[in-house]
Amino acid sequence: MDLKITTLAERPELAGALDGMPVTWPGFVLEDLIGWANFPRIAVDFPEYVLVATGPDGAVAARGYSVPFALHAHGRGSLPAGGWDQVLLWAFSDLRHGRTPDTVSAIEIAVATGLQGQGVSGRMLAAMRENARRLGFGELVAPVRPSAKHTDAVSPMEEYARRTREEDGLPADPWLRVHVRAGGVIDSVAPTSMTVSAPLDRWRSWTGLPFDAEGPVEVPGALVPVQCSVRHGYAVYVEPNVWVRHRA
Repeated sequence: MDLKITTLAERPELAGALDGMPVTWPGFVLEDLIGWANFPRIAVDFPEYVLVATGPDGAVAARGYSVPFALHAHGRGSLPAGGWDQVLLWAFSDLRHGRTPDTVSAIEIAVATGLQGQGVSGRMLAAMRENARRLGFGELVAPVRPSAKHTDAVSPMEEYARRTREEDGLPADPWLRVHVRAGGVIDSVAPTSMTVSAPLDRWRSWTGLPFDAEGPVEVPGALVPVQCSVRHGYAVYVEPNVWVRHRA
């Protein structure tokens, strides 16, 4: 597919189309409060770290969000167990306090509905790595949401992330495989990368499931079971992701 990939800083007129691009995220994932509060600010505060891909017709075909942060600031130094949520908090805290960033983290690579399976995500990953290098960074990290983990929600992420194919030793998960083929190295699991907590009526509206029994509930699109407490009237989803490191 013929794509033109630029930064949002270069093409600010695409901000609206970028935000409105149809994607296939499970609806409940968008209810992560840290993401809800901070994700929209990336395009405003870090437009040079936002990539937009357009097809021959000029329509947005894919988007890639990343943020700079100070991984090696005092008290940090290692990729956080809090994953996606934590790196968003660090990035905006660093911006607010004037800390010099030393690393770029991927936040999202999404391909427009109907364009999956054409190698677009891999091209966006390569472009994100190249953009980090252009901006003077030596490393791109990514809290990866494995694309097939939802089909095996009960297995621990640590076990799932290390599964490989017999024929080539590459990760069994398709999205992790794209990262490793691109030169990425699996670093660690972020066990609390995203958290969605809400009253049971909201979970019922999001999923169409009854949420009427105590304990784990397997929800379509969830990487691990959602923990339901009927007695207390709420359910909590804590999503693990996989940290992958790339040289920029």
